[in-house]
Amino acid sequence: MKKKTILISAFLLLAQLLSGCQPPQNGQPLTKSGFYFDTVISVTIYDKSKESLLEDCFELADRYEQYFSNTVEDSDISKINASAGTPVVVHEETAELLSKGISYGELTDGRFDITVGKLSDLWNFSTKALIEEADASMIPSEEEIDSARSTVDYHCIQLDGTTVTLTNPDARIDLGGIAKGYIADRMKEFLNENGVTSGFINLGGNVLTLGAKENGSPYRLGIQRPFSETGTSIAVVSVTDETVVSSGVYERCFTVDDTLYHHILDVSTGYPYDNGLLGVTVITKYSADGDALSTSCFSLGLTDGMALIESLDGTEAVFITDDYELHTSSGIGTAIPFEEILQ
Repeated sequence: MKKKTILISAFLLLAQLLSGCQPPQNGQPLTKSGFYFDTVISVTIYDKSKESLLEDCFELADRYEQYFSNTVEDSDISKINASAGTPVVVHEETAELLSKGISYGELTDGRFDITVGKLSDLWNFSTKALIEEADASMIPSEEEIDSARSTVDYHCIQLDGTTVTLTNPDARIDLGGIAKGYIADRMKEFLNENGVTSGFINLGGNVLTLGAKENGSPYRLGIQRPFSETGTSIAVVSVTDETVVSSGVYERCFTVDDTLYHHILDVSTGYPYDNGLLGVTVITKYSADGDALSTSCFSLGLTDGMALIESLDGTEAVFITDDYELHTSSGIGTAIPFEEILQ
């Protein structure tokens, strides 16, 4: 398995991204940003002659949001969720992504489950995480949780080519745990096909690099220190033509009576996981896999999650436990705690 190194730095995450992407001799980096999938996304390339491709990337983002979003009324996913169990014909890419989501359900014995829609809608962390004064009214009742949890079972998704049927009409699909990674992969594929071999794509923290920097050196990407208000990193990974994807309790959360409630939900209980982890970062080839694996490994916990990573070729991970210790897979090596740099 290819070796990588983790370098510790006191730079801010944004500074680390920029320091890993110095403009080449032929000009400044070209970046386009926008708001899709409830997050800010950006694409950066270095070839001025390819600038028009940035707009094409965002047309892809818009198209896939119309396919995969469960909040866009006439998207493929919304049509499936509203179908009351009748068959729905979807786009080929939607069927492909559903198939991948189901495969991760199989891999994790249901810990990763794309029919989590009713449960995630019930908790609604996208909105509640923005409320400064959290209170107990934001926590769903046991009855609501049990009702939503009873609809979570990826086995109820039947795929026949591009025809999708929910055998449980009450189930709701939510592709939030894998869609951004899939879209990043399609953007990279499009850019590569059009001659772009250097740059990076950032879809709300799903960072996918295109090759190496133009001088041949790797990109250096920061892993955020959990709950850092300034975006300070706890580590930096050096990658070439790979993706870095993180899932953590600090991304969307609120606190009530000294208890933290976050968006990574245990489908067996209906509540956020409390397993001693603050975050998991996965480094691998494809961003859809990194997206699903970061959530899956968090759900599995440190021991089982690390075992899963070690079983996969070309895949590494950094786990951050609630004592802020870094636990790295065997292909990465030893990481130095951030605090030791400041001594």
